[in-house]
Amino acid sequence: MAKTFDICIRGDGIVGRTLALLLARQNLQVGLVTQPGATKPDVRAYSLNSASRDVLSSVRCWPDALHATPVMDMQVWGDDGGCVHFESPTPDGLTWIVDVPVLEAQLGDALLYQHNIALIDEPHAAQLTVICEGRNSHTRQDLQLETEVLPYQQTAVATRIRASAPHGQKAMQWFAHHHNGLEILALLPLGGAKGDTFGVVWSSPLTRAQEVMALSNENFISALQNASHGVAGNFELVSERSTWPLQLAHVKQWTGTFANGGAWVLAGDAAHSIHPLAGLGLNLGIADAVELAHVLEARLSTDYWRSVGDRYLLRRYERARKAGILPAWAACDGLQRLFDHPNTSVQALRNWGMNSFDAFAPLKQWTMQRAMR
Repeated sequence: MAKTFDICIRGDGIVGRTLALLLARQNLQVGLVTQPGATKPDVRAYSLNSASRDVLSSVRCWPDALHATPVMDMQVWGDDGGCVHFESPTPDGLTWIVDVPVLEAQLGDALLYQHNIALIDEPHAAQLTVICEGRNSHTRQDLQLETEVLPYQQTAVATRIRASAPHGQKAMQWFAHHHNGLEILALLPLGGAKGDTFGVVWSSPLTRAQEVMALSNENFISALQNASHGVAGNFELVSERSTWPLQLAHVKQWTGTFANGGAWVLAGDAAHSIHPLAGLGLNLGIADAVELAHVLEARLSTDYWRSVGDRYLLRRYERARKAGILPAWAACDGLQRLFDHPNTSVQALRNWGMNSFDAFAPLKQWTMQRAMR
């Protein structure tokens, strides 16, 4: 007999796997549709806040100290003398830079120990289908959902480097406005507290990104050291380079029903995407999984008569998450557009603003605490 599922999750990335583990606690039968593995080594590293750490720890999938590096200091430089410095108020760190392949592997191992989660090759009928296939979701495209997209005319280049000295658990970021547009370079510490490796995310206009990708390894390292002003010492390239376009996007309708009557809901990058300058993308996706699991858990008490595909529950999830991600969208989009503005008066104003913000301790502390959660 064909196995029946309460919930079918399309997409087995970090968000899909986390959601499956959260739903398994509710004794729901979950089918997780696996996707083809990447053909190239994954060089991504994500910044995860304490809320995401708590969730992943609750399903016993938080990486060890070598693969989840606490950031104790964060330095951000503007394009004309502006600078902001954040220092962790606790020994835990401001955020954690997590090695993506390691986290995915731990989540994958955890799935194997859940008897009510089945890994399947293709979608199955279920009361509820959760679509978290990423920003290029085929299911979302098939549903022809209206999506508002604001392209940044920027492309991110990611790789990994080894520095000539330990990183000291410090993350660094530079905003630089050149004749060809805005460039944002981030160096994210990896390898634990005593590590000397950085994850690199270098966002720049498409033509500049193409130039960077075409450079030899030696010339790429030289360009990277110039962009970082030599602050982190000498570099050695230790991985391949990958690239992807950047945009702000969100789908207007997050819930609905298929022609056969089954309900569907969007989560993660299938529902929204954001500029990586603040490192919030995966945190928002994990928060989607947490909220959806929380809403469905209400069936076990106050809404026991409702099914997992109940429209009322799914609309509650949609409203909560749209409201939750709005401040992050506004902040990241506003910062990107502020630094992308070429006017010299605006340049002076934004760098003055960075220095003033750095000097106003109460506002900086409040902002830091909000970001950490």
